[in-house]
Amino acid sequence: MTDRIYNLGAGPGVLPEPVLKQAQQDIWNVAGSGIGIMEHSHRGKVFDRIASEAEQACRDLAGIPDNYHVLFLQGGASLQFSMVPMNLMPKGGTADYLVTGVWSEKAVKEAKLFGNVHEAVSGSDANFNYVPAPDAIRYSPAPAYVHFTTNNTIYGTQWKREPEPPAGVPLVADSSSDMYSRPIDVSKYGLIYAGAQKNLGPSGVVLVIIRNDLVEKGPKDLPTMLQYRTHAKEHSLYNTPPTFGIYTMGLVFRWIAEQGGLAGMAERNAEKAGILYRYLDESEFFHGTAQPESRSTMNVCFRGPTEELESKFVSEATKRGFEGLKGHRSAGGMRASIYNAFPKEGCEALVAFMKEFELANRAAALP
Repeated sequence: MTDRIYNLGAGPGVLPEPVLKQAQQDIWNVAGSGIGIMEHSHRGKVFDRIASEAEQACRDLAGIPDNYHVLFLQGGASLQFSMVPMNLMPKGGTADYLVTGVWSEKAVKEAKLFGNVHEAVSGSDANFNYVPAPDAIRYSPAPAYVHFTTNNTIYGTQWKREPEPPAGVPLVADSSSDMYSRPIDVSKYGLIYAGAQKNLGPSGVVLVIIRNDLVEKGPKDLPTMLQYRTHAKEHSLYNTPPTFGIYTMGLVFRWIAEQGGLAGMAERNAEKAGILYRYLDESEFFHGTAQPESRSTMNVCFRGPTEELESKFVSEATKRGFEGLKGHRSAGGMRASIYNAFPKEGCEALVAFMKEFELANRAAALP
C-alpha cells in the first residue's frame, strides 16, 4: 500500500484505490471539461450526466425495479431516523422496530416523536451480541412499517437474511454499514437508506431507495425538504446536492461491478472476515464478541484478556499502521471494520500482528 496505512475505522471507511486515483484527476478536470468535479454546476450538462450514470450504476448492481426511486440526499442516516416516520407513519399509527443495537435505539427515539413505536424484538438482553431469531419477533397488529438495521457496527452483528413483516407491510432498512456488500432483493423492501461513508463513497451523502407508492404517502404539510416526494420529483436536485459525493459513488458502483458485482463482493467479504474469525476462534488470548451465527462480515469486534492489554494492543497496532481499531465507547474492546474496499492482505497483515502481539504478551495475561 506504499505510503498508505490500513484504515480499519468504522467510518468514513476505506475507498477503492482506483476510485481515489480517478478522483485525483477529476478534481482538476473532469471529463475533459476544463473544470474540476467540485466546481461544476449541479444544473449543467456535465454533472447531469454524472448523476444519471451514478443512478443507473446503482440500479444495475441490485437490479432495482422501475417502481423504485433512487435518491441521493443529505443529512446522513441520522436524518432518515426522522424522515421515515414523518413520511410513513400515519397520525395515531404504530411502527414496529427490531432493536439490535445503538443505531436501532436512536431510530426508535426519533420515531417516537411522530407516533407510536412497538419494539417487536430486542437483543439488549445480551448487550446486542446477537441478531434475534425470526420466531422471536412479535409484530403489532397493523404496523405502518417494520424497521431494522441490517448490520450493527458497534457490536459486530449482521442479519443474514431480511425479516419477513406481515403481508402488505413495508420493510424499511438502515443499511448504512453493509449496503452493496452482498446481493439484495430490493423488491422485498419498501425503503432502504444508507449513509455513503462506509461502503459507497465519502461522507455527506445518504442513498435512499424508495418504492413509488411510499413517495406519496407523507403528509404534504411537512417541510418541503423533509418530503420524499420533493426529492423524487426533482431527481435529487431540489437544492444543490453533494455533487462530489454523488460523483464518487458513481465510481464506487462501477468498481463494485468490476469486482464481480454484489455476488463478487459477498465472496470477497466472506473471505476477508473468515481470516479474522478463524484466528479469533483459535486464539487463547483474543476472542470475538458476537455470537458466531450473527457475526458481521463488515465489523469484526473482539476483546483481549484485560483492558490494559487492549489499550496496549491498540497503541502498538496504530504504530504499525493499523488505524482505527479502538472499539466504540459503548462496547469497549477492539473493532476491525473491513468494508468492501478493505484489502484481503490487510486482514492477513492484521492477523500476523495479532499473533505476534499474543506471543509477546501471553505471560502478562496469565492470572
